[in-house]
Amino acid sequence: MTDLPLVEEVAQRPPRDHRKVSQRLPDFPWDKLTTYAATARAHPDGVCDLSVGTPVDPTPAVVQDALRAAADAPGYPTTIGLEATRQAAIDWLARRHGVTGLGLDGVLPVTGSKELIGSMALHLGIGPGDLVGYPALAYPTYEVGAALAGADSLATDSLTAFGPRTPRLLWLNSPANPTGRVLPLAHLRKVVEWCRERGTVLVSDECYIECAWSDDPAERPLSILDPQVSGGSLDGILAVHSLSKRSNLAGYRCAFLAGDPALVGELLAVRKNLGLQMPGPQQRAMIAALDDDAHVDVQRATYAARRLLLKGALETAGFRIDHSEASLYLWATRGEDCWQTVAALAEQGILVAPGEFYGPAGREHVRVAFTATDERVAAAARRLTP
Repeated sequence: MTDLPLVEEVAQRPPRDHRKVSQRLPDFPWDKLTTYAATARAHPDGVCDLSVGTPVDPTPAVVQDALRAAADAPGYPTTIGLEATRQAAIDWLARRHGVTGLGLDGVLPVTGSKELIGSMALHLGIGPGDLVGYPALAYPTYEVGAALAGADSLATDSLTAFGPRTPRLLWLNSPANPTGRVLPLAHLRKVVEWCRERGTVLVSDECYIECAWSDDPAERPLSILDPQVSGGSLDGILAVHSLSKRSNLAGYRCAFLAGDPALVGELLAVRKNLGLQMPGPQQRAMIAALDDDAHVDVQRATYAARRLLLKGALETAGFRIDHSEASLYLWATRGEDCWQTVAALAEQGILVAPGEFYGPAGREHVRVAFTATDERVAAAARRLTP
């Protein structure tokens, strides 16, 4: 009899809503493109899919060879990764991006940068009542990560927009997705100083850093870890790097985090408990990719040619290209609602991403990727300039 009140109490409780976490997340934007994709695919000459920035060119032979050589991997990898993997990241950052003062305890290999970005706030202990900031036009995963942690978020390019409230975490993205914008040295310095004064963790997503199209040194993308930006200190700052774009390794899920050893150590401790580890064969492939600059220069030339052809065709068709000085996209507009542009291009068999996916400020733009094959880019250019 003593158990009955407890049984009745449990029976009267409302059932748990297992959808609550997913309900905190924004709608998955690409689902909205389905109808337009079907229209574009119906074109007699086939679709020119310029909507997603996924590499289509072969993974470099040097990387494939390294993966094959490391295929025998019966044991578990460690969360911290191989020392050789971390050293390859340090050497690459120094050689290609002028980063100094980085040690092995300041690098952490991860399985894909999107997973890292989406979980960053949660793994840093950020939650309800905290604030996460990210760019006004941005990759949706920054917002998703904040929502997953239950934190508030603010999309803005102005530090004054935070008012009296201090963000626990601030994201930068330069070169930017979707706009291709490169943040100048003075701005980067200002943000670093602002965050350090307030104790805000500053994380820079730099996955397009080697996809720059201007020969002007003043427009060269800079890492947040560059001493010119950081003042020679890694305190409070982290950089996220991906090999998906630079080395056609999207299918390998190779990325790494670098910066403040204290922050890296905090993330490492959490990830150890979760068993998050980059597979050993992928780490060997990553070493080979980071050690080889030749394939990056070849791929960059391929993208540069596609970009030039597509940019000229879009401008001839009445589009204005804004920013787009780096990344793998052209940020295009002809002064109309982005969905109107998406629909019109779909009728021509060309699929692009509506700027609205990346924030309200993108409502009159579309993002046009030049990661399609030479043949498909050429086909799109012909359709734009009949």
